[in-house]
Amino acid sequence: MQALITEKFAGQLASAPPEVQRAFARQLPHLLRDLRHPGLHAKKYDEARDLWQARATRDWRFYFRIEAETYILETILSHPK
Repeated sequence: MQALITEKFAGQLASAPPEVQRAFARQLPHLLRDLRHPGLHAKKYDEARDLWQARATRDWRFYFRIEAETYILETILSHPK
């Protein structure tokens, strides 16, 4: 699998705290190797839009779609409690 980072995602990641940026950099290889990696906690978030959610940190989530062999990274946001 490969990842495609959207412009929106790139901007949000650049605005995120440095620890979130580092955490996402650690999570991305897990996603590319195995969607079911236990640290990701990946799940289908929105069936209608075919949107998935995974954990960057305990408090931040990233959202993506899967098209063929590509993860299209849409957004990364602070997760509401």
